[in-house]
Amino acid sequence: MSMQVDIRANRAQRSWGRKTQAARVLWALCAPVFRFSPRLFWGWRVMLLRLFGARIGTGVHIHPTVRIMMPWHLQIGDQAAIGDHCILYALGHIHIGARATLSQYAHLCAGSHDLADPARRLIKAPIHIGADAWVCTDAFVGPGVRVGDRAVLGARAVAMKDLPAGCVGVGNPMQIKAAR
Repeated sequence: MSMQVDIRANRAQRSWGRKTQAARVLWALCAPVFRFSPRLFWGWRVMLLRLFGARIGTGVHIHPTVRIMMPWHLQIGDQAAIGDHCILYALGHIHIGARATLSQYAHLCAGSHDLADPARRLIKAPIHIGADAWVCTDAFVGPGVRVGDRAVLGARAVAMKDLPAGCVGVGNPMQIKAAR
């Protein structure tokens, strides 16, 4: 690939409208209230995220050290758990199913850039984590990836393709093991 990146065009593009930019600033100002809340204030953090448009079920536990970009792109099912230091980079929509678990340091990245475009335009690709799925410690889920119901993405695995329901994904790049 001999194409030169057009940095000027990249910086000039508008990925977000004024309303979204204002919401991002507001969320950045409120994020410390989320981050410095006591660990057991599960309901407080859920309420704060709902105020910013997140759709969150009942009995959800989100740790205070979780970093969330654009909570209005977030949907979390009942009784799901988001562990310490997880990153939910929700440039595109992120759906986390009921009873799903994201272990500490898991990273869901619903955004990237178009490598075929010299301006590297932003891609906002959704992520779907199925019901009863488990994204283990320090695992990475890339843009546009679906982790199926009851699937397990192993510790430090990198999912840049879909992980079918009931299967286990391990390694980097992820290799899919037979259904459990």
